[in-house]
This record gives sequence, structure tokens and C-alpha cells, in this order.
Amino acid sequence: MLKGKKIVLGVTGSIAAYKAAFLVRLLVKEGAEVKVVMTAAAKEFITPLTLSVLSKNPVLNEFADGETGWWNNHVELGLWADLFLIAPASANTIAKMANGICDNLLLAVYLSARCPVYIAPAMDLDMLKHGATADNLKRVVSFGNKIIAPTEGELASGLVGEGRMEEPEKIVVLLNETFGGDAVLRKKKVLVTAGPTYEKIDAVRFIANRSSGKMGFAIAEAFAEGGAEVTLITGPTSLSTHNNAIKKIEIESADEMYAACMKHFDDADITVMSAAVGDYKPEHIANGKMKKNAEDINLKLIRTKDIVAELGARKKKKQVLVGFALETDNEKENAKEKLGKKNLDFIVLNSLNDEGAGFGYDTNKITIIDKQNIIKEFTLKTKREVAKDIVNAVIEMINKNK
Repeated sequence: MLKGKKIVLGVTGSIAAYKAAFLVRLLVKEGAEVKVVMTAAAKEFITPLTLSVLSKNPVLNEFADGETGWWNNHVELGLWADLFLIAPASANTIAKMANGICDNLLLAVYLSARCPVYIAPAMDLDMLKHGATADNLKRVVSFGNKIIAPTEGELASGLVGEGRMEEPEKIVVLLNETFGGDAVLRKKKVLVTAGPTYEKIDAVRFIANRSSGKMGFAIAEAFAEGGAEVTLITGPTSLSTHNNAIKKIEIESADEMYAACMKHFDDADITVMSAAVGDYKPEHIANGKMKKNAEDINLKLIRTKDIVAELGARKKKKQVLVGFALETDNEKENAKEKLGKKNLDFIVLNSLNDEGAGFGYDTNKITIIDKQNIIKEFTLKTKREVAKDIVNAVIEMINKNK
């Protein structure tokens, strides 16, 4: 996976800079060639000598070496790298990256890099949540860079919350998965659905469910990170995408979801139906806003179209179709029935009985069941990690069927 890869590691001024030593060691152990670029502030937290010994390469932090007169060519370094990883990335460096400020060697390499750029933010929770930082992160992502989301825990300030740099072991796993998926997913067309649907009752009221769309968005991001071209069809949600390889199509109702899926399914190599599409809709939509009166209202609901069943019926041999089942009773039996009836390659089972899983959470616990009745159960993880598990299951299936 990372063996033979050329990685530039950028280290900025954050207390989490000490993790760079572990990160370099792990990357070298994986067989990667690592060159480290530090900011001046980073040297206050960890010495260049430590990172030089671990990487087996000189650590760079100035444009020119005062002793030898050697010029550190940021352009050559940017072209040399297969991957530029900035970990930790401070709020200051992220702000400069967002606005094209180039006042140190690390930023010059960043602006010269033609390779994928991964950024692992590390800062106090209030700095991370500040509107300026949020805007800067969105801007950096809009350039095609990828964020390795910070985790929650005790921070240097003594506060507890989000802002800790992701652990080096998990960063290496993420990079391994990304490079490992490239060969299989590169140029593949992937269709993902996400979020709820809204079924109108009148001009202001609607029927919906509690889906946040977080799982579907995470799946779309995971496929895009692996090199796929992703079309994300999403119901109403406040979420945004971070990868330029994702084309987002916004819909509202089940009928609109159906039309969008029918339009894009035939061109898709892989389809993951993670949206929580409403099963019923009002038979009639009232004009304007219905006025409240003393009488009860009887609302007749009719079935919406079964999108997954129709896609399963028209699926071609080489297409991969993945469905979701959210259950509360007889979970595995119901999921297996849906798997067969809808001609799915595998189904992802969620149970509302599992604490921390289901609508609204940042975590999920899944079970994957395939057509051969092979059942894989996973522990509670972040939805980003769950998305990786689902993508890896798709990659494994494609490799098996070659």
C-alpha cells in the first residue's frame, strides 16, 4: 500500500507535533520514503534532529541552508511527493493555506504540490469551532485537499472536546486504505443516496424521518478518496461535501429521488442506497396552507415507489448494488429477506436497538450480509470509519469477482 510511496510530512506549531515522531516511524515502517518540512513554530515543540533520525532524511525548515548555501527547492519537493501530509496542521497554517499566503517553506511546498494533500488539524476546541476556522477549512477542501478529522478528548488547554489530532496509527490506516483502493476504484462511477425525503402535506407541512444524511455523505467521501467519480443524490440536509470528485444532486421527495436514481443508475459501476426514503406520501397535497379548525383531519397515505427494488431488477451483471436495512425486530431475518427480494450484492444492517447507532449519531454499528449469507459484524465506530468498512467490502467483492 504505502511501500515505495514518497511522502512529504509537514509539521506545524501545535502541541500535537510530538505525534509527528510516531507518524514518521510508522510511515517508514510501512516502506514509505519520508521527508519532513517544519515551520519555525514547530521546532518549539519537537526537534528537527528527532525527525531527521526517524525519517533518515534531513529535515527542511528554511528556503536556504545558511551553512552550505544550499537552496531547498520547494518546487522539486512538491513534484517529488506522491502525498503531502500536514500533521499537525495548526489554525494559523490552515488560514494561510486557505488564502494562498506563502511565508515559509512548508507553505511554498504546499502551493507547489501536484499530489494529494491530506490535512490533520490540531487545535483547541473553540479555535476549531470558530467561524473563521470553519470557513478556512471549507476553502481548503474546495481546492481538492482532504481533511483527516480531529477527534474528541482532553486537550492541552484542559478542556475536553473536539480538536485532538487523529492518532498516527489511524492516519496510517487511512492512507493505506486510500492507496489500496486506488487501483480498484480509480475511474469507477459510484452512485450514493443519502438523507431523508420530505413528502408534502401542504405548502408548509411535510412527512419526513430523522435521517441526518451523515452516513451517506461519509460513504460518498470514502469512495471519492479512493479515486472514484461519485454522484451523491441527497435529500434535505445541512451537510456539505468536501471532495471535488463528488457531484451533489439535491432532491426533496421520494419521487424526485426515484427520478434522479433512474437517470444515473445505468452509468454507475457501484451504487450504495443509504438514503432513508419515505415509504408513504399523502395521496393529495393541499393548495396553500391548510387552516386549523375544530375538525379532525384524515390524511390518506399511499405507497411511494420502491427505488431499490427497481434498481435491483434492472441491474446489469457487472454492477454492484448495496442496500441498507434499519431494523428494530428480527433484524437479520428481515435484512436477509430484503437482500434477496431486491437483488442486492450485500446489505448493510443497522439496528435501532444498538446504542450510538441510527439516526443523528456520529457513530454507527453495522452488520454486512452478502448473497452467500456471509455475515460480518462490526463494532461501534465513527461513521467515517464505517464508510471505509463499506467501501472495503465493495473492493473485496470486486476483487473476488474478477
